[in-house]
Parts: sequence; structure tokens; C-alpha cells
Amino acid sequence: MSQFDVVVIGAGPGGYIAAIRAAQLGFRTACIDAGVNKAGDAPALGGTCLNVGCIPSKALLQSSEHFHAAQHDFAEHGISVGEIKFDAAKMIERKDGIVTKLTGGIKFLFQKNKVESLFGRGSFVGKNGDLYQIQVDNKGGKTVVEAKHVIVATGSVSRPLPQTAIDNVNVLDNEGALNLTEVPKKLGVIGSGVIGLEMGSVWNRVGSQVTILEALPTFLAAADQQIAKEAFKYFTKEQGLDIRLGVKIGDIVSDGKGVTVKFETDKGEMKSETFDKLIVAIGRIPNTDGLNAEAVGLEKDERGFIKVDGDCKTNLPNVWAIGDVVRGPMLAHKASDEGVAVAERIAGQKPHIDFNNIPFVIYTDPEIAWVGKTEEQLKAEGTAYKKGISGFGANGRALGLGKAKGTVKVLACAETDRILGVHMVGPMVSELVAEGVVAQEFFASSEDIARIVHAHPTLSEVLHEAALAVEKRALHG
Repeated sequence: MSQFDVVVIGAGPGGYIAAIRAAQLGFRTACIDAGVNKAGDAPALGGTCLNVGCIPSKALLQSSEHFHAAQHDFAEHGISVGEIKFDAAKMIERKDGIVTKLTGGIKFLFQKNKVESLFGRGSFVGKNGDLYQIQVDNKGGKTVVEAKHVIVATGSVSRPLPQTAIDNVNVLDNEGALNLTEVPKKLGVIGSGVIGLEMGSVWNRVGSQVTILEALPTFLAAADQQIAKEAFKYFTKEQGLDIRLGVKIGDIVSDGKGVTVKFETDKGEMKSETFDKLIVAIGRIPNTDGLNAEAVGLEKDERGFIKVDGDCKTNLPNVWAIGDVVRGPMLAHKASDEGVAVAERIAGQKPHIDFNNIPFVIYTDPEIAWVGKTEEQLKAEGTAYKKGISGFGANGRALGLGKAKGTVKVLACAETDRILGVHMVGPMVSELVAEGVVAQEFFASSEDIARIVHAHPTLSEVLHEAALAVEKRALHG
């Protein structure tokens, strides 16, 4: 029976990073994962994020943005094109190529760092003294390995909708939405979170009539509402997404003619819509089924999350859990940082992660990004704050890009001027938000950002202006 210092269950962005860092620190490490590639003939490292989540969705977003630009934006630049054709199958092929390249990259990193990759579903069996026994189950049979430390990084799965089953033919989850080889004439999406908005945007740009049904009465309730309302205007009035809030979903019937959804509007009216395809994107739940946590007494909460403390320690000695399977935001970068931190804690180091400084991004066009507290949160806490706001409308770089829409907001403590939150909607704000993260991590004030020289012309000047505006010192507005 093979013995390891560290066994990681799950090779997503939390698990594979944890395994690599543990190996770098001198531990004999194995990583177990049951993911299978699209061809079904080999392990697919990288988890949901790399295979059917973050990475492939960004590939489709970029492809669809190019198609939309060729149709609507090239003429403004003096570029004339002939008949524009869209090939959905080719777009999917390109996406699959990117995924294959990156999964192969993780395999190389495992080999480079001497991480043993074990293909199969990992589950607890019991204990042998101080060692945990983990079973690896795949088509080739079952094997058992032992480990002094176990890191559970099994991620999350799509939240099911009771009214219908996912078949990834007509009723799709995130995986099915990423593999459509034809453009549906009418596309329905249940849920206006990250997945719903991004997938709705992709297929809307290439010709689908997209309707998004959201149960909550507030659009992007987790975001700063000034930013959310501005984004809602862009998506609905300018891009044509039909987003309906406060909807109660009723019966869903899928047949050869499409998928019919019955729902009640926020005004109490009963409606029925038939779509060619329906994407169910109502969130994700922790993936703990099949882990056999009961065999060793690993505690979970009422929602299925593994219970951990601030250091990702479970109730069991030397058993840790990270990423989507524990509390906190379900974000790939949060999982990766937790994976690094746990590996370093096993080595006796004392790393630190501040959850308030984890950035959130939605890769629509315009993009939405934020870090820290929203205005709504500060008001609810009774925290005195001041704010500065600036827009991309007069920014030279944004105008040159043809993307001069959006806003940056900086929130700072009224007494100390420490930055409490940075919120953005606009071009490439997924990159700009990093400056806000650094500022918060190092306890910067709005004056610090205001006094830093920002290159001209760049999009980052809008953040600079917003910081200046906190003290009513904006120079361009």
C-alpha cells in the first residue's frame, strides 16, 4: 500500500495548486481526481474551472465578442467587411483546444514537481494508526493509499432545479451551455448570476434571443447596487438581453419542440415561454457525495459544506478542506490561495488570507469587478464612509478602444481614509481591480492611490480619478 505525506482529493484550481505547493515544500504528495476529458479516454486535470467553467467560458466570450465587433464596431474604425458568417462548432473546437493545452500543462507541472497523479474517485475508508486510508476507485479497479495529511478539494456541482432534470441536450447546465454547436434561436436562462450572464452574453452576441429569469427582485444583489444598476441598463437596453427579476419558476416541460417554462412575474402574472434550449444556472453546491466522510467522522454542515476553521482545518487532525467545498466565495482564485496556505501550514508556516480582499469578476461586456465592501454593506454596518466616482466616458484609452462606458467607485473610511471597497463596470476592469486588491491588502488610503502616477493614456486613470474624487479633487470631472 502506497504511503504519502499529503494526499489531495480533487485536482481543480484548489487541489492541484495545493499538491504542487506541498511537493515544493518537500512532502511526498499524491493528487486524486476522477475528471475525464471530453473524449472520455484520459484524466482531465483542472476541475470544473479549467474543463467546464472559468477557462472555456472566457474563450467563448472572446470569440463571441469578436463576432459582435465585426458586425457592429468595425465600420467605425474604417474597416469594411463582406458577409460575416458564424461557425459555432469552430468556436467550440477552439475552446476545447485551449482546455486541452491547459490540462496538459497541469500534467507537466505534476511531473516537474514529482506529484503522483492518481486517476479515480477518492473516498475515505478509515484509519491505520495516524494514517488516513483513501480509496481510489476507477474503471480499472480499486486501490487504497495512506496519508498523514489529507486535503479535501472536491469542489462544487451545479445546483439542481426540482422542476426538471439536466440532460445537456435541451436542458443544460454550465457544461452543456459551453458545448452548443448550433446557435439556438430562442435561449432561456434561469439565474442571472455569473454563469447565467456570461453564457447569456455569449449566445446573445451570436444571434440568440436570450431571456434570463431571475428569482431575486434585485439584480446582482452581491454587487454594489450603483454598479449593478448601470450594468443592468447596458445588458437590457443596449444589448437586448431580456432580464426578468422577481420570477417564480413553475412547471418546466421538455419535448421535441423545445423547453416550455411556466413562471409567475414580479407583478403576479402567470406567463409561459418556449425556448429551443434552456440553461439552468441557479448556483452551485458543495461536491461531497461519494467522499464517504462518515467513515472517519468528517463533519459537514446542514448545507453539505465541510466544516473548517479560519485555517481550513476540519474537526479531524491533519484533515483539511479548501475551495468550493468549504465556507466563503466559490471562486477559483480563493481555492488556489487556500491550497497554498494549507500546504504551508502543514509545513509549519503561518500564511494569511483576508477574505475581504478577494476580488469578484463577471466577464461580460462591459466587465464587472469589485473588492471589499459595497455601499449597502457599509450603510448596514453603520460605517461612516466617503466615496469618489469617475467614468470611462472621457478616458482617452477607452475612447480609442471604442469602449467608453462604465464607472469606477472608490469607498474610503470617513475618518482614516483607508480604502474599504473598489467597484467597477467597464472595459478590462477584471485587470484594473487588482490595483484595488493591492491597495486594500496594504491598508492604502484613497490619497495613496490619488498620489500614485498612473500612465497616460490608460484605463487605470479612471481609478486614479475616482480616488481623487474621494476628496473632491478630480481633475477631469
